[in-house]
Amino acid sequence: MKLSRLRLIALASAVACLGMVGTASAETLRLSHNTSDTTTWQKGSEKFAELLDQATDGKYKVRIFPNATLAGGDQMKQAEMTSRGAIDFVVTSAINVTPMVPEMAVFSLPYLYADYAEVDATTQGDAGRKMADIMADHDIIVLAWGENGFREVTNNVHPIKTPADLKGLKMRVAGPMYIDVMKDLGANPQQMQWTETFSALQQGVVDGQENPIGAVIIPQRVNEVQKYLSTWHYSYDPIFIGISKKRWDALDADTQQKMRKAAEDAMEYQVDITRKATDDGIAYLREKGMEIHESTPEELQQFRAATQGAFDTWAAKVGADLVKTFQDSIAAKKGS
Repeated sequence: MKLSRLRLIALASAVACLGMVGTASAETLRLSHNTSDTTTWQKGSEKFAELLDQATDGKYKVRIFPNATLAGGDQMKQAEMTSRGAIDFVVTSAINVTPMVPEMAVFSLPYLYADYAEVDATTQGDAGRKMADIMADHDIIVLAWGENGFREVTNNVHPIKTPADLKGLKMRVAGPMYIDVMKDLGANPQQMQWTETFSALQQGVVDGQENPIGAVIIPQRVNEVQKYLSTWHYSYDPIFIGISKKRWDALDADTQQKMRKAAEDAMEYQVDITRKATDDGIAYLREKGMEIHESTPEELQQFRAATQGAFDTWAAKVGADLVKTFQDSIAAKKGS
């Protein structure tokens, strides 16, 4: 009887030890993104962590750090830290990496896209693969493209229906290209970290900002500090999951395949929930008291003409061949 009990104790100890070894072998990877934990960026990151955990039987865990905390709140610095291996994964938007990779501004050229179908023709086609190659040259491997969305404009002064309505407004912007766009429109652009923007809007340091509805404006409660929104669809901004090339090259081919698949599925989910939130967003924001102006085709043409200078300036910076790759993909979609 005593022998059987000792055997059971020994077996239980062995099982416990095996469990401890399994737990100890799990590797935690750090993922940084620059919005709060209420956004679709966060939800996409959580889905990626869940899918990677499942695909690797718990070998790889992902710890998510919102608000660019690993980069001291600097949303532009995250990509640079990822490129040198200080951060494992980054989920960020194309416009946030333009200081390091100017070509990424091509996605956000003013009025490049008319709709989601044209967007998907680039992110999921030759143009997206070309941009992934360019990012790899900067030591970040793009695993999958997600969505920030079409950027709409909000402010606290008056409705924006024509370019003249922006004249003199202090507008928070995310990156250098948007500075040029706002200058073309007569506004006073202020480049500012997103983590500082809500309080700046609240205190009147800036009059307005521009961001997508489903990914940022609603989950970040911009409607609480802004009265007017205009749907001018002037610029599109994708996000992506990127991994440090140093980390990527250390993985075996099977793990790389599982990681990429987890990222693709997570970003597909993130795009779906972002577009759903955007589709429902206008009615929601009206219900919350925002005054919404839905721009007419004639009004959009005025904005398109007014921002042609910024388009030409940044098209030259990213390269004529690259812009043509995007325009060809869009033209092919229109003709299909």
